[in-house]
Amino acid sequence: MIELTNVSYAYAGIDALKDVSLRIEKGEAVALMGANGSGKSTLLKIINGIVSPDSGAYRFNNEEITPKKLKDTKFAKLFHQKIGFVFQNSDTQLFCTNVYDEIAFGPRQMGMDEADVEQRVNDCLSLLNIQDFKSRQPYHLSGGEKRKVAIASVLALNPEVLVLDEPMNGLDPRTQRWLVEFLIMLNKAGKTILTSTHNLELVQEISQRAVLFGEDHSIAADMATTKLLTETDLLKKVNLVDEYYHRHDGDQHVHFHLHNY
Repeated sequence: MIELTNVSYAYAGIDALKDVSLRIEKGEAVALMGANGSGKSTLLKIINGIVSPDSGAYRFNNEEITPKKLKDTKFAKLFHQKIGFVFQNSDTQLFCTNVYDEIAFGPRQMGMDEADVEQRVNDCLSLLNIQDFKSRQPYHLSGGEKRKVAIASVLALNPEVLVLDEPMNGLDPRTQRWLVEFLIMLNKAGKTILTSTHNLELVQEISQRAVLFGEDHSIAADMATTKLLTETDLLKKVNLVDEYYHRHDGDQHVHFHLHNY
């Protein structure tokens, strides 16, 4: 479904991604892991068509995604309908005067009639149990409530792929637990889930596969999430964990002191 071949990208001459090749199949739940600045967010932006590679190729459903194609309004609408992006900071994603209009924005941009838009909005309000928010202004909501509205605004287009950039950041433990269970549910329903995260305690619940980025902005490892969490030396090498202090070999239960990012 998603294929990157020898993709590189630089900001003002400074590498953000270096010769990255990656394949993600339909229905997978994949975590992107690595220290800050290793390239995870840049990769997500490329996958969502926000930026284009300096070199290499990106294909979605066997079709190469290029700046020229994304300038075609019809193509861009279809592409962005299939991939939904939940930003790390919900405040950068929410801009309408109330929650209803926020969720309705995407379907309206796609040209749906208002009856269908209303159905989509109500379905998403119900799915995320935020019916009471629909008339409220997004900037008056809590961090967890904003995250739910941001996810609802993406799901209103019923994308095939849901991409989330550090979705656990800033959430209280109860909301984190809700989000974990929600992502598991979406994946079981057939959605492809791609998540960047530093949260080693929750990553094995929201992904079956982990792609680890090194500080050289290339892929250092690509393996089952449960296996990666046992590769302590590798996690230390890429500066994702600070100190390994306990392990039970019998159940492969690993504890870490984590960097605070």
